[in-house]
Amino acid sequence: MALSPTTVSFTTDDGVALEGDLWLPPTATASAPVPGVVMSHGFSATRAMALPGFAAAFADAGIAVLLYDHRNLGASGGDARQHIDPWRQTLDMGTALGWLADRPEVDAERLGAWGSSFSGGEVIALGATDRRVKAVVANAPFAGLGDLGPDDDEAAEARFTAMAEVLTGARPVPETSEIGPMAVVLEPGAEGPAFLPQPESSEWFLAHGPGTGWENRFTLGMSAEPPFDPFVCASHVSPAALLMVVATHDVVASTEVALAAFERARSPKRLALVDGHHFVDYQGDGFEHAAAVMVDFLLEHL
Repeated sequence: MALSPTTVSFTTDDGVALEGDLWLPPTATASAPVPGVVMSHGFSATRAMALPGFAAAFADAGIAVLLYDHRNLGASGGDARQHIDPWRQTLDMGTALGWLADRPEVDAERLGAWGSSFSGGEVIALGATDRRVKAVVANAPFAGLGDLGPDDDEAAEARFTAMAEVLTGARPVPETSEIGPMAVVLEPGAEGPAFLPQPESSEWFLAHGPGTGWENRFTLGMSAEPPFDPFVCASHVSPAALLMVVATHDVVASTEVALAAFERARSPKRLALVDGHHFVDYQGDGFEHAAAVMVDFLLEHL
């Protein structure tokens, strides 16, 4: 019998109610707790957009999963509807991790974080700054700003230190400047602009978004000091394990930057390449391959 999730909610430190789905394997009990993974969706999306298949695969393998909507998006609360803030989203992941760890059926010493696209970069930042995380899965990740080279170690470390201070509460969340409002993707007949103008982006969002609470509009808050840059976090994920699943021809979240971030990361780490564009592993053979690699990785490291 296929597993079915339970709808749950939890509250962030600043009082925003987030909604998610809790997937519990039938083997999970208070006397036999199982590993747990927090899952979050990508830029402007919702948890219903192609992610339940991954959650079901993990739960079938004996891993508890909390898959939730980011603040301001989908069924989660937040008054600034459709507003995306990578700092708040990453901090909220920490709240989600704590909520899952408090479940009696979940082993709080075996926790992982899974993110895709924009949140694929956010889980790299979380894994580098929250030692509760023992395994990180970054799927087709936005892995960095791409403005630092392999020899810019001093600048990278200074940027990471500032990011870590924000994400551990040592300094306030920085002020951001707003991009948008703008369309996420181009709809048929629209001239733009759109944040993701690639044909594959339109195809995927317009196929998977309707009926999930997704809206084709957003605003994005980006900070200058420090900038939110997962690239500088990659080398600090260890001793947690890192899996990066990277599309070979990704122009939405640069393949080149992702591979550079992986090179920067320390062991234990694993790279899985999937042939195609940014959305290739959300369905079909790409999904089957990626999900199998992820399950194997999570069972090894949690």
